[in-house]
Amino acid sequence: MKKARALILLAVLFWLFNQTAFVYSQEEQEEEAYPEYDEEAPIDDLWEGYYADPYGRGDQTFTITLGVIFPTLFYDNNGERITNHNFNPPVGGTGSLSYNYFFHKYYFLGIEIGVKFNYTLGENTLFIIPIGVRTGVQFVYRRIEFPIVIVAGVSPHRYLNYSYVGFFLKGGASVFFRFNPDWSFGLNAEWSWYPQRPRDPARNTDGNFFGVTLTARYHF
Repeated sequence: MKKARALILLAVLFWLFNQTAFVYSQEEQEEEAYPEYDEEAPIDDLWEGYYADPYGRGDQTFTITLGVIFPTLFYDNNGERITNHNFNPPVGGTGSLSYNYFFHKYYFLGIEIGVKFNYTLGENTLFIIPIGVRTGVQFVYRRIEFPIVIVAGVSPHRYLNYSYVGFFLKGGASVFFRFNPDWSFGLNAEWSWYPQRPRDPARNTDGNFFGVTLTARYHF
């Protein structure tokens, strides 16, 4: 009887020892699989890998802009400045959609279509629809992004019964905050040049507009 009790006791102790060893082994495996972050580690160190190179070849963006434009410098066929351009109020609206493809973490190429409109003293409206190819460079500092863009293409104009299709050139600079991996939001400033060269050289005109827009970009 005493021997049986001793064997049972040894069996229980052996089982408890095995269970303790098993639990300890499981805890070690979990610690290796899921290491804990050092709570005292600087935040910058934890984000350093994410901000190192957020762009590379093949990255793409789709951009939406909305804002206002201001008629600025206008010149006639003699190169003299037109001081009375008849826009009232001297502010219009603008918006655009654009697509960009990154060939390098700094360089991108894309296309853009937009619309601009301004009211005149006669309560009529000038419409411009610029369609062009865009290219530029972008510099990134952590979650702040600074693209510089040049756009060139054609721009149909429409005012009353008068229509014209001509060349346009636009340059702009933006600052964006990368809200998350999919979206960034920012502010854009741009300068646009719209030369008109109709058949009658006496009607040649060069128009310049300054624009400020709010911008959202989708990254994919």
